[in-house]
Amino acid sequence: MSSAQAIELAYEKCRRQAEKHYENFPVGSLLLPKKQRAWIHAVYAFARTADDFADENIGQLGIEDRLELLDRWEHDLDLALGGKPRGEIFIALASAIKDARLDVQLLRDLLSAFRQDVVKNRYQNFSEVLDYCRRSANPVGRLVLQVFDYRDEQRAALSDHICTALQLANFWQDISVDIGKDRIYLPIEEMQAYGVTVDSIKNFQPTSGFRKLLRFQCERTREIFDRGRPLVGLLDKGLKLEIKLTWLGGTEILRLIAGQNYDTLSRRPHISKPRAVLLLLKALITNWNNP
Repeated sequence: MSSAQAIELAYEKCRRQAEKHYENFPVGSLLLPKKQRAWIHAVYAFARTADDFADENIGQLGIEDRLELLDRWEHDLDLALGGKPRGEIFIALASAIKDARLDVQLLRDLLSAFRQDVVKNRYQNFSEVLDYCRRSANPVGRLVLQVFDYRDEQRAALSDHICTALQLANFWQDISVDIGKDRIYLPIEEMQAYGVTVDSIKNFQPTSGFRKLLRFQCERTREIFDRGRPLVGLLDKGLKLEIKLTWLGGTEILRLIAGQNYDTLSRRPHISKPRAVLLLLKALITNWNNP
């Protein structure tokens, strides 16, 4: 098998991995050019696999074992950077890093966040949550911009707002899921201010205080989304639509949470396939100044 054939097969594996996972945002959709789509799939496969090391093995593997998996993943990244990629994901990723001139530190930032998920399950204040988002979400947006050769700080900063808000929306959507891993991203200081206890969350009790707290979180998250919205006007057609869909998907989650009266303990909201189609149509036909 030639090197080119091996790379093509590696990208195909990454594409399949991206398509089998549910996300609230598009992952290298068919709206994008083939080359850039493949690069994004490689980045996603790298990040998704590492995230699974941190998240999906809880109850099966201990903390040290999961950290060791992440350390090995970073070692495999180093091997790929040295021209000796091991496994299809790293064959594709090494190709993407070289051809798209990706900032490898952003990949290491992601691994830092995944390691933190293994060892940290409470956040004292909102600043701690934002620091986690800086490493768990913002690097993905910056890598996507680099895939399209956008390397200026203005676009990167706007992307950070959208990615942070998307991560926060996911937190508020997944409270009932995360508590099963004994993980709470709601800031402890703000829980205390609204009279929300860890026990009430563990017992899936959507108290009045919990609903008020989640409403506050969702309103603040919507403001962060709005700060990032001008990014769309600074992008070319292909990526413009992809980011617009990302923005619409994230704000749709906030709308669904509000529609449940801010109770995500009794039922996890999600975007249905028919609603996803409507969001795509909205992205295609609606003036961005009035999304």
